[in-house]
Amino acid sequence: MSAAASETWLVLGASSGIARAFARVAAAAGADMVLAGRDAEDLARTASDLSLRFGQRAATMAFDAQDPGMAEALAKRCATLAGPLHAFIAFAVMPDQESAERDPGLLRRLMEVNVTAVATAVCTLVPILAARGGGCIVVVGSVAGDRGRARNFLYGASKAALATLAEGLRARWWREGVTVTLLKPGFVDTAMTWATPTPLPAARPEAVAARALAAARRGRAVVYAPPLWRLIMMVIRAMPTALFNRLRF
Repeated sequence: MSAAASETWLVLGASSGIARAFARVAAAAGADMVLAGRDAEDLARTASDLSLRFGQRAATMAFDAQDPGMAEALAKRCATLAGPLHAFIAFAVMPDQESAERDPGLLRRLMEVNVTAVATAVCTLVPILAARGGGCIVVVGSVAGDRGRARNFLYGASKAALATLAEGLRARWWREGVTVTLLKPGFVDTAMTWATPTPLPAARPEAVAARALAAARRGRAVVYAPPLWRLIMMVIRAMPTALFNRLRF
């Protein structure tokens, strides 16, 4: 798939660092944007910047992942968009692990936002894209979903669920021309990781976004960003359990 002036990317969770970077990369490649999220002022600033910087149409949409009317709102907005349509699903929460273990409400919100809401959004959008002749969906997962680490296994569990979701959607919808790409970033220099010490340098959001867009165009199933994380996670997944459990990272 190559970029076209008439294509539109719907970005859910567009105030996140990765999503904002993706919007810039996609707009620079010639796509129009619909930025969806809860922070209307932030979305408006980003949309204005995209329009001025790249000359592409950039609109905004109020979007709350936990709103029961989310699916209907997405369907209605998609009906107003002409031409090829694609989606970038980036919303997530990552509460402190110990707090989530102690607080059932916090744990429930983690799973509802990161799993249930993402599944609802994707399962709403995929049939719409299929009915329009196909399209790309990028779901932002994480290397944390590859193996349950002691320090963030709840967040990791939510991202592991997305891997199965994306795999099943690919198997279900590829005949209708819909591709589903699971993006697995490592440490990225965004607000989500600013307060977290990282054993490896954090990647630039723009580099991760560019890799995601390239993978979506090629119909890739899974893409690690930066690429080194594919090798790192191969090693981590291959570790015997007794050794892995001794690692405090």
